[in-house]
Amino acid sequence: MTPRLSRRQLLAGIAALPAVFVSARAAVAKAATPLPIPKLIDAAATGGKVSFAAQKAQHTFGDGMASDTYGYSASFLGPVIKVKSGTTLGIDFRNELDVPTAVHWHGVMLPSEFDGGPHNPVAPGANWQPQLPITQAASTAWFHPHPHGDTARQVYLGLAGMIIIEDDNSPTLGLPDTYGVNDLPLILQDRAFDDMGMMVYDASPMSMMHGARGAQVIVNGAIAPQAKVPRGLVRLRLLNGANARNFWLRFADARPFHVIASDNGFLEKPVQVSDLVIAPGERYEVLVNFADGKTATLQTYPDYNGNFKTGTISALSQRLASMKHEASAIMSFAVDARLPRGLQEIPVSLITLPVVDETKATQTRRLLLDPMTMANMPMMQAAGQGNMAGMDHSKMDMSHMKMGGMKMPGMGMQVKMGINGKSFDMARIDAEPALGSAEIWEIEGEAMAHPFHIHGATFRVLELDGVAPPEHQRGWKDTVLVNQKTRLLVKFDQPATVEKPFMYHCHILEHEDAGMMAQYRTV
Repeated sequence: MTPRLSRRQLLAGIAALPAVFVSARAAVAKAATPLPIPKLIDAAATGGKVSFAAQKAQHTFGDGMASDTYGYSASFLGPVIKVKSGTTLGIDFRNELDVPTAVHWHGVMLPSEFDGGPHNPVAPGANWQPQLPITQAASTAWFHPHPHGDTARQVYLGLAGMIIIEDDNSPTLGLPDTYGVNDLPLILQDRAFDDMGMMVYDASPMSMMHGARGAQVIVNGAIAPQAKVPRGLVRLRLLNGANARNFWLRFADARPFHVIASDNGFLEKPVQVSDLVIAPGERYEVLVNFADGKTATLQTYPDYNGNFKTGTISALSQRLASMKHEASAIMSFAVDARLPRGLQEIPVSLITLPVVDETKATQTRRLLLDPMTMANMPMMQAAGQGNMAGMDHSKMDMSHMKMGGMKMPGMGMQVKMGINGKSFDMARIDAEPALGSAEIWEIEGEAMAHPFHIHGATFRVLELDGVAPPEHQRGWKDTVLVNQKTRLLVKFDQPATVEKPFMYHCHILEHEDAGMMAQYRTV
């Protein structure tokens, strides 16, 4: 195992590094761009079958030139798939790219043979036709590529889509449910653009260490869009589909909103908040009241990740409370009087969650999300100074340069990361929990906060930074932002084989590609 560094060593090393953000300008948004609403495919209306393809495309984000992109049967992103629990979802996926890909059903609880991780590759020109048994409670999930070593680039280019799972109970809760009107999918991402308005992916060692980030936030593939909404309650299905950026959301007029669901289903009751942190891979459903008829602007603070390690997230929250001037607009909502008046009453209660019982855990595992900062330091410093002399060029990973014309500042290199000092190995099984068991996982991250995701399992958060989680994080989840120390009660209800194991990893996608990932089978 790699020796663990002291906090002082880590901070000193990071301070010596050059700036991590791409210096390209943001693309210019057109005035009042309408919010793009992804195509809805309701499996109930298609006989339980859904077809789509990963394809090359071009997409214009603002007033600049069209960028080379990927999309799922679209120029950027893909459809929203709606499916009912208790049914089987038949998928016909075709890879029309010139590189292998994989489709991971993030948040859908399936046997590992259908999970779509790196052990489910789809070659160029090939089809994948799994039959997905949907057996879970109502929730918002998503799908995205998961080929090992190329996940970050493929997601950045545009491959992502949302999944809406309903059950027998969800229509009875009195929630907004008219898709595209008072029930809106919002896929939040950030991108960098060059002076021509073309999207740029930075594959430099610094980007690998901190995750690819851009100055411009996009929603459903658009810059600063505006959604027309009815007067009343509107349900927002928030998905952080960014490679690395955390979004710290608030409304410019400080209007409160209510969290009704997290990753894997409803909370017991709506939880009122004034701001919300959502990490890469996380989903939240919220209710916002537009009964006042006023236009409202959704904002995010800058992402201070990297500073999280100097204190708890709650301390950072207090700091940001006095820095509202730093928040920037993401999108706006304008009430349209022509739309039918929406629901007015927020439900008092939603569902009953099982009591969290730590005594049911069969064992405790401890994980360190390890960026191996000091081991990677010489290469990063040399790259940051433009000094490639003396470096082993045979170890440079050139795959990121094959972008189909996309502009690339920097060169992909073999930055190595790991969990508990071990970088990911497709042939190694790292854990063997018993099927049907529960375990306590204690997770820490080094150097920065890391969003941690586990495939094929759900968990309840026991502690964040030594204290109980806030109310809106007390439901079932599959992704959590790990800062100083996080304790989870993980439930393993899906079978996983040694041939096609489940993954657990950091959801900063560059970290995942660099090896901050491990895998488990059930026994």
